[in-house]
Amino acid sequence: MGYRDQIDLSKLPQHIAIIMDGNGRWAKEKGKLRIFGHHNGVISVRDVVEGAVNLDLKYLTLYTFSTENWNRPKLEVMAIMELMVSTIHKEIKNFMEKNVRLNAIGDLGLLPAKCYNELQNAIEKTSNNTGLVLTLALSYSSRREILRAVKNIAVKVQQGELNADEIDEAVFEDNLYTQGMPNPELLIRTSGEFRISNYLLWQIAYAELYFTPKLWPDFRKEDFYEAILDYQKRERRFGMTSEQVN
Repeated sequence: MGYRDQIDLSKLPQHIAIIMDGNGRWAKEKGKLRIFGHHNGVISVRDVVEGAVNLDLKYLTLYTFSTENWNRPKLEVMAIMELMVSTIHKEIKNFMEKNVRLNAIGDLGLLPAKCYNELQNAIEKTSNNTGLVLTLALSYSSRREILRAVKNIAVKVQQGELNADEIDEAVFEDNLYTQGMPNPELLIRTSGEFRISNYLLWQIAYAELYFTPKLWPDFRKEDFYEAILDYQKRERRFGMTSEQVN
């Protein structure tokens, strides 16, 4: 019996976030350029998205490119952006067939115009789809997101739109990029690293963390299902006792 058959579909997390790590190391192990790893990482994305659709998952958010990644060698960054443009263009048909709605969070204004326009075109074309919401975290930094939210709230208070006493978690979350989305219940990181890497710091406060030594280009839907199965075996207490939640 495969992992997919063991999953309890009535206890699926609504939202899964993934840190897709290890493309460069995967390529290096094969004596290839880092971009070769990024190209093969796209295959993993396609397979995992298919796995999420097969489970009727509601939200999947992928850490695609961080603000720190802009500091990588210029040629690698350019190659990643070109790959992103071509991949998004190719995947629109697949998204439409699978009823996937594309979304993106981050400082998107920093993206090259060609990449930004292709992304916005795909988001618009898939906007009426009602299945999986696939969010790409692009030029994303959680610390910047939190600072942005604080500034937005401060301006609203200053302009009299909001009273300081009214600021609570719900108000704060309404000013995050992920406004309207449930917080991830499961965070997966590949490549054997045990870091969060400035990813959804507020949103994953109560997420279950799952780390796998597999490099991202080797990660497939069966690995995705294994992570979900591991999640379903855990007891989520949110500060309460076992007796209270059972």
